[in-house]
Amino acid sequence: MGGYFSEIDFFILDMDGTIYLGDQWIDGAMEFLQAVVQSGRQYVFLTNNSSKNADIYAAKLRGMGLDINKEKVITSGQATIAYLKQNHAAAKVFLLGNDLLKAEFSEAGIILEEDYPEVVVTAFDTTLNYAKMCKVCDLVRAGLPYLATHPDLNCPTESGFIPDIGAIQAFIKASASRDPDHIIGKPNRTIMEYLLERTGAIRERSAVVGDRLYTDIAAGVNNGFTGILVLSGEATRADVEKSPVKPHLIYPSVKEMIKELSPS
Repeated sequence: MGGYFSEIDFFILDMDGTIYLGDQWIDGAMEFLQAVVQSGRQYVFLTNNSSKNADIYAAKLRGMGLDINKEKVITSGQATIAYLKQNHAAAKVFLLGNDLLKAEFSEAGIILEEDYPEVVVTAFDTTLNYAKMCKVCDLVRAGLPYLATHPDLNCPTESGFIPDIGAIQAFIKASASRDPDHIIGKPNRTIMEYLLERTGAIRERSAVVGDRLYTDIAAGVNNGFTGILVLSGEATRADVEKSPVKPHLIYPSVKEMIKELSPS
């Protein structure tokens, strides 16, 4: 296993289920982050969870004892903003999302429009209600360009799983008969190219570490990165056996990766 790590100098880390669950560190996660830095390597957090913005994630981690700024956090919301600017410049956007994400979009110059949008963007909206679902289904059914920040079906918490954006998309499809035209977040190339451009990381010397096969690990192995699965969140070894996506390495958690981190 150490052979892989000798070629890795940049870790792309999932958050929910990989580094923490709820407000609790996964055992050994803080020590792993310290070991990455002490070994001369770098890391960045990459989360599909678009229910919060980078400022909130950074503040949460600081509150948990990690000295970090928001530049260390990359979200599917940020990657979606970049995609909109490149592909739908100046378009009016209906955003199904929390107020924090709406504020991030507005601050980045995205024009948000409730009544006469030109593009629909769905995110992980934890303030979802029936009126919102009726509205977004009407817009999708009308044929507007339809984007999604990420595809996750569930979000891990300390007490189990809660429905994520994938479940919202299933509701929309059942009503409006459409899947998103483009999904930005892991495992898709869009967010990984955004990450490389923003960080300057080298694809062949970077590893994606996460707890989900169909997002984290697929984002790694399908886009030229090393994929490292940790079993501290959603996926199990039984899932690996059934999955077409195979990680390069599997660990119970990031804690067991510390021993591999001799200086690069």
